[in-house]
Amino acid sequence: MSSCLGPPPGSPAAVRPREDPRLADRIAVSAAAGRGAWLRTEDVRAWLAERRAAGDFHVARIPFAELDEWRFEEGTGNLVHRSGRFFTVEGLHVVEHDGPYGDGPYREWQQPVIRQPEVGILGILAKEFDGVLHFLMQAKMEPGNRNLLQLSPTVQATRSNYTRAHRGTDVRLLDHFVRPDPDRVIVDVLQSEQGSWFFHKCNRNMIVETAGEVTVPTDFRWLTLGQIAELLHEDDLINMNARSVLSCVPYPDGTRGALHSDTQLLSWFTGERSRHDVLARCVPLAAVRGWKHGVEAIEHEHGRYFRVVAVSVRGSSRERVSWTQPLIEPVGPGVVAFLVREIDGVPHVLVNARAEGGFLDTVELAPTVQCTPGNHAHLPVADRPPFLDTVLGADPSRIRYQAVHSEEGGRFLHARSRYLAVDAAEAPLEAPPGFIWATPAQLRALTRHGHYLNVEARTLLACLNAAATRSREGV
Repeated sequence: MSSCLGPPPGSPAAVRPREDPRLADRIAVSAAAGRGAWLRTEDVRAWLAERRAAGDFHVARIPFAELDEWRFEEGTGNLVHRSGRFFTVEGLHVVEHDGPYGDGPYREWQQPVIRQPEVGILGILAKEFDGVLHFLMQAKMEPGNRNLLQLSPTVQATRSNYTRAHRGTDVRLLDHFVRPDPDRVIVDVLQSEQGSWFFHKCNRNMIVETAGEVTVPTDFRWLTLGQIAELLHEDDLINMNARSVLSCVPYPDGTRGALHSDTQLLSWFTGERSRHDVLARCVPLAAVRGWKHGVEAIEHEHGRYFRVVAVSVRGSSRERVSWTQPLIEPVGPGVVAFLVREIDGVPHVLVNARAEGGFLDTVELAPTVQCTPGNHAHLPVADRPPFLDTVLGADPSRIRYQAVHSEEGGRFLHARSRYLAVDAAEAPLEAPPGFIWATPAQLRALTRHGHYLNVEARTLLACLNAAATRSREGV
């Protein structure tokens, strides 16, 4: 059978440009467009409030015994859905050795983890209006969001969702992403999710353009990249999945170099992956050490990290109107930050090669700081995450970007982090072990490939793109 991407049988072979020569300019035009053809940026909050008022949304904590389609599996104690689909909450046992010969620091721990082996779709539909690319964003209710509705991708669905394992309605506009026109694909890449809470979880991040007519449902609106960039400066407005997809947008690269060449950066990263030896395996949830199982929560014996809880949900705009489910609830807000500085006039950020138990491939590039400060408050300063106190104590004049963003509201309850870019003009060019200076343009290039940047770094990259857009506009 011939490939759907190749020429018809018997036709002469032809080559095409490896990159669309017009795409960079079209992205730049959309990024510079602070006004869209359909909705003013300043009206987005009011539109979201209107959609929230028009719906019937309610989330309440419940005991595990009131989960109507979930149960603790006999023998393992794993929390599973009656269909065998969606996800399970299991135990995770992690052993990590660092150093080229396994002679470095050693860590071992156990914890609950979400195991969701199916690959979901996070897709944003693009279309040109008046010569400017617009992107179709959805006002989507998720039970874990403190404010319930946030802007999400056009399609945000697990395989269980779009194959209707929940016996709900069809996912709207799904066909644009399940069977995309290969000539209309702008972004298509598998990206990871939180390795500290998920085991080997990844989603297909997509942006697909259409030239045809689109029937836009009530809960959807077209926005330019410039409008979205402005909205990324607001708290709890653009959800994690949208930020992940937006980080992969192929913005044009106007920089003239970097402290480290692309080959040097990749070689350093390959070395970091090689020196980390991470053995992670799922174990029965009932056997996880150091965690207490209660009527309404599974929590750490010292009250740190997170809890597994249960909720009852009503969401009139969802594919299924009411349901119950488990969620992970962190014990406090997180802090996620890049230290940034210019080197020979070129912006750079300090990235960290970070190992997490749920990653598919040992380490991914992470922000300079990524933690929940409350989990480290009992430790001496020397044992806290590097640069945490630098970020927390930063003078406001050094903060180039900050906003509070929610994490994945479909799996996490009120998980929010303060995202920052902090000026570190005096930071040494010789980065400490496990860290390296890279340009945002280098990171954008890596988002074309999966499992290089973790989801927190991708959010910050999307935010840096937004900050750069605002700077160019003189806001």
